[in-house]
Amino acid sequence: MDRNNLIFSVDLAMGSVFVISFVTGLLKFTLLLRLIGLNALVLPSARISDIHDWSGILLGFLVFLHLYMNRRWIISMTGKILATTRSDPATDETGMTGKRD
Repeated sequence: MDRNNLIFSVDLAMGSVFVISFVTGLLKFTLLLRLIGLNALVLPSARISDIHDWSGILLGFLVFLHLYMNRRWIISMTGKILATTRSDPATDETGMTGKRD
């Protein structure tokens, strides 16, 4: 598997796990359940809580993996942004433009 397909797969998994975590988080939200008329008799709240917890852990792992796999781009863009702000002659030390009203 080449690098781009691997990054795409990690991002796709990260998006899927986010949706699972978000939906189970909404199902754990008791006020929302009361508003739509659902209760613990209708939903298996212990199972939903376990799925939510494990999907949150998996999401955290996938985010760290995503950041690790894209570290060169993150470092490159950070360097470009910092170099631009340091070398911009129109701004002073505070980041404000030289024009005064």
